[in-house]
Amino acid sequence: MNFETILYEKKNNSALITLNRPEKLNAWTPFMAEELASAINEANKDSSVGAIVMTGAGKGFCAGADIEETFQTRIDGKDPGNDTQSGSGGMPKHVNWVKLIRESKPMIAAVNGAAVGIGITMVLPFDIIMASEKAKFGMFFIQMGLVPELASSHFLVQRMGFGKASEMCLSGRLVKAEEAKESNLIDFITSEDELLPEAMSKADEIGTNPNPQLKMVKELLSLNGSEVDLEKAQERESALLRECWKTEEHKEAVKKFLEKTK
Repeated sequence: MNFETILYEKKNNSALITLNRPEKLNAWTPFMAEELASAINEANKDSSVGAIVMTGAGKGFCAGADIEETFQTRIDGKDPGNDTQSGSGGMPKHVNWVKLIRESKPMIAAVNGAAVGIGITMVLPFDIIMASEKAKFGMFFIQMGLVPELASSHFLVQRMGFGKASEMCLSGRLVKAEEAKESNLIDFITSEDELLPEAMSKADEIGTNPNPQLKMVKELLSLNGSEVDLEKAQERESALLRECWKTEEHKEAVKKFLEKTK
């Protein structure tokens, strides 16, 4: 597929999506969001793709929203995209980003540089966030007279805890990769050279697992991650477990296990 603001390619059994506005540190626009959604949907429809990796071209991952093309355009009385006024977090109306990511095949962020504003909020719903030692993260919304978006006020608390999430959002300061790892904002940290190879390797490893069950696990983590009613959490698990018992993937896995033991 041909895109203007991103690149899309397949490597082994994974898809790689690259934010591709390096001259602007991959600053985000509503049009980029539409292209990203299109690429993710393409990967989800491709049976040869097991997982999806997203990274940035050049030195940065994503420097946040393109100020001129988003905020200033809106201040000037124009919509910067396809009805962003009605959308979620500045997204075009028809792009439900958080729902798309949580219902997608496994998503891995490979953060290769600065990720601020929407550069961080758009990857918080991802399943795994990996970063190079040179990565930096910032919730700059307060400094722009704005508030967090894309359910980031939920995901940050889940990842970091209430106090650290509060400090990061209320100060708007930049957090380096080491601190981000220590505070559980990110999951893995690597050298700059190893980031993408390790992210792709992780995607290939995860993607070999059966796709229906991968989506079920993501659904359970999405719904049960902050569920306080343990009975309801178990009901969801049991309902999906009963579905799994009937699948060919489960039957084949049991067959292979028994053959190995014999």
